[in-house]
Amino acid sequence: MDRIAQPFEITRETGPAVSGRPAVERGPTLIGSVQRALRLLEAVGDFRQGATAKQLARAAELPLGTAYHLLRTLAHEGYLRRSEGRFFHGDALDGIAGPRVRSGDPDLRARMQCLRDELGAAVYFALYRDGEVRVVDVAEDPNRPAVEPWADFRATAHAHAIGQCLLGQLPEEARRDHLARHPPAGLTPSTLTGESAVLRRLASLRPTMPVLERQEYALGTVCAAVPITIGPVVATMALSLPVEQADRLGPAARQLRCGVGAMSPAFIF
Repeated sequence: MDRIAQPFEITRETGPAVSGRPAVERGPTLIGSVQRALRLLEAVGDFRQGATAKQLARAAELPLGTAYHLLRTLAHEGYLRRSEGRFFHGDALDGIAGPRVRSGDPDLRARMQCLRDELGAAVYFALYRDGEVRVVDVAEDPNRPAVEPWADFRATAHAHAIGQCLLGQLPEEARRDHLARHPPAGLTPSTLTGESAVLRRLASLRPTMPVLERQEYALGTVCAAVPITIGPVVATMALSLPVEQADRLGPAARQLRCGVGAMSPAFIF
């Protein structure tokens, strides 16, 4: 009869003889489930566009049922996140991977609120992570409301200043990959569509200058975004204004750029 698989895997090391018995080789106790989980985390990193449980099970050479239970646990703990049936590295990995963006940090929020009041506009902080646009935080108030996200920000990066700014910081191959997954669609009469046209615009963006967008994502709103690149982190700080204040967009963008330049070190710890 086959032996029943045990939950823990143990390797061997040499131990002392006991009661005249020969020494038994024993090794450090290795937790098999931890080893399998780490193999899955490594496998996720090999899939730029995320991977299904079946793909990861195959890559990590694990039974599908085992992989699924481990993936679910890793996602619950924040080490993975699941989107549309695919798994990506999660935010919790940042805590063991060295410097990271301080998402949701009280100091960052306070600085964003100061910028909101100085600029007289809603202020946004966003990242490009695991192949997707992710708005981390928004500083707004009743007098300076944020743009209503009526269309998924992840799928409409070509249309809003946040997405354009983030994509503009990526290598061309990564831009093409993103647009292949999220084809540029028309959201308003001002939206630029067509992959080639969008790629040309992204290539024309200057790496340290604000990106301006006028009613491409939402009618009645103009936006600006400032690029932030710190090591491997691709991020942006952005603002939005009602179209009636469009004449303020350029000056506000320049002011935002100065503010971001002064506070950039606060993003990292």
